[in-house]
Amino acid sequence: MEATEAIKAVNAGRFSPLYVIYGKDRYRIEQFVELIKNRMFKNEDQHMGIVKFDTQESTLDEIVVEADSAPFFVEKKLIIVKDSSIFSAAAKENSKLEHRPEALLNYMDHPLESTVIVFIVSAEKLDERKKLVKSLKNRKVIVHFPELDYIQLIQWLRKKAGEQGREITPDAAELLMRRIGMSMQQLSQELDKLCLHVGDQGEITVALVDQLISATIEEDVFALVDMIVNIKLHEALAMYKALLIRKEEPIKLIALIVRQLRMMLHIKELEEAQYSPKQIAGMIGAHPYAVKLAAEKASSYSKKRLAELLSSLADLDYSMKTGRVDKALGLELFILSLGSSYSLSFHRKLS
Repeated sequence: MEATEAIKAVNAGRFSPLYVIYGKDRYRIEQFVELIKNRMFKNEDQHMGIVKFDTQESTLDEIVVEADSAPFFVEKKLIIVKDSSIFSAAAKENSKLEHRPEALLNYMDHPLESTVIVFIVSAEKLDERKKLVKSLKNRKVIVHFPELDYIQLIQWLRKKAGEQGREITPDAAELLMRRIGMSMQQLSQELDKLCLHVGDQGEITVALVDQLISATIEEDVFALVDMIVNIKLHEALAMYKALLIRKEEPIKLIALIVRQLRMMLHIKELEEAQYSPKQIAGMIGAHPYAVKLAAEKASSYSKKRLAELLSSLADLDYSMKTGRVDKALGLELFILSLGSSYSLSFHRKLS
């Protein structure tokens, strides 16, 4: 079942007797569980109507017995199960108890109308070889929450602002993502602050985000990488000195620069192999939006240029860590050396 379909049904008061929810997007998973709680119970009834289990501590048989018993004092019962022992590929390794899948399958033939069971799987994928997973997939009770892509995140931010009677421009939403990152929890918190600042019917603009949301070190390093690769020496030195004033460690900065350059090089190699952006994101373990930004920058540079910069930075990192070059001065010399042909003068200074 698609996440949007499941959310729409719950909002309309239509509940499945069972949900198995999983995926990378932990924020939307938590929000979905909260939505079920709020649609099933009034606030004062939640403590009486909600029962929690963990498959590391309770068997499927115990969970089914609870599900098959009528609720007390309230009309419905919600059973929330934290699972790392049943549905994922690593379930056998994690399981300390014997879980009988047939117990749940038998219950699903005649589920109690007053009970809703929600399994929250602590994994990004389910083991689809398992009979239990196949059966529940056919019953359309498995809900996947993948990470939202760049366009979906923009739409989500605009919708969330709209729900509060505010508007955020697409460019402002993109800048917010650059400043905060891809965590929907953090994005939501910062968007709420921006909405509070602009007031009812207000508009959140790029200028406002730039004014109120501080740039992260990752964003500054992203800009520094762009300056380094484009040999914009004046701008790169100014950015580097600003980072030093903020007490950022040169060795840490090198590590972040190298990580960004490696991602750009890896993306170029995978693009040449005809992999899609989504496939690339999965292969390098990065959010699709981060891959999008890196791919845009990587498109302007050759693999040779990126490889040469990585080699020079590896030499610099070694020299700084062994004390051959002063940490603060080393990176400044590297930036200055970019004015020569591919850092040849820099190599002579280290040798």
